[in-house]
Amino acid sequence: MERHVVALGGGGFTTDDDPRLDDFVLGLTGRDRPRVCFLATAQGDSPSYVVDFYDAFRERAETAHLTLFGRPRRDIRDFLLAQEVVYVGGGNTANMLAIWRVHGVDQVLREAWERGIVLAGMSAGSICWFEWGVTDSFGDELASLRCLGFLSGSNCPHYDSGPERRPTYRRLVESGELPAGLAADDGVGLHFAGTELAEAVTARPDAGAYRVERGENGAVERPITVRRLG
Repeated sequence: MERHVVALGGGGFTTDDDPRLDDFVLGLTGRDRPRVCFLATAQGDSPSYVVDFYDAFRERAETAHLTLFGRPRRDIRDFLLAQEVVYVGGGNTANMLAIWRVHGVDQVLREAWERGIVLAGMSAGSICWFEWGVTDSFGDELASLRCLGFLSGSNCPHYDSGPERRPTYRRLVESGELPAGLAADDGVGLHFAGTELAEAVTARPDAGAYRVERGENGAVERPITVRRLG
C-alpha cells in the first residue's frame, strides 16, 4: 500500500476558513467521503476542539474521534485501522506522545501508516511523525523533542508565525542538537509518499517551506518549491 503523511506547518480547519489544504488530505484516499478520525490528545481531548473538527468535516467525510482521557475505548486498534485518514490536532506534543505510548496508539499508528491509511495533522500533528521536532511543550522556550520516527530528520512547524521559531530551529540544527530537517510556514502541507517528500502544497500566497541543514558556517536554509492549491 502507498503510505502517506501530510505534515501541516499550521492552518487546516482550526485556523483557516479555506478548505483546500484539508481537501488535499482527503483527496489522497481517492474516496468521495472517506472515513476520518480526529485525535485531539494534544489538547486533552478538548470538547470544543472536537466539535470544530466535526463542523469542518461532516459534510465531506464520515467523521469520528478517539478520546484517550477518562475511560478510553477498548478496541483502539480495530477502531483506528478502520479509518482512511487519521488527523492529529495541535497542542502539547510531549504529553500527547506520552499518552499515546501508554495506550499503544503509537504502535497502531505505525501499523495504520503501513496499511496505507493517510496520517495528517498540524503543529503537534506535524512534528510527531518525524524523528525529532521543535516544540513549546515544556514552556515558553522552544526545545527539541524526540518523536515517533516514521519519517527521518526533524521538523519545525509555524516557521513564519513566531519570532523565535526560525532562529531557534536554525540554532538547534547548527549545534547538532537536531538533525537536518524541514520547516513549514502556517498553511503549508508537506506531503510524504512513503518516506520521501513528494511535494509541498498551500492555499496561501507567499507561504513557504525549507530544508534546513548544518553547513560549514552555520545552518543552511534552502527553499522548497510550494505548489499553490486550487
